[in-house]
Amino acid sequence: MPVRLLANDGKELKLRIEGEGNSTLQMFRSRLNDHPDVEYANFFTGHPDLDDPELYLRVKDGKNASKLISDLCSSIVDDFSNLKI
Repeated sequence: MPVRLLANDGKELKLRIEGEGNSTLQMFRSRLNDHPDVEYANFFTGHPDLDDPELYLRVKDGKNASKLISDLCSSIVDDFSNLKI
């Protein structure tokens, strides 16, 4: 899952996530919006054939969006690493 950083000013983060669909982005949005340090999180799909989806995150004052998304990714990796089929 290649990720391109589009904007980062500490409090706000905008990422373009290549090759992913609504399921992956919904998981990120749901977990981000459940986090107490997040003011707003959403994703935008654009045109389904032309655009890669973008994830937008805004955190509360004094919090770091990059650290929060990094911690969330680690948590998701841990969740899937413990999955037994």
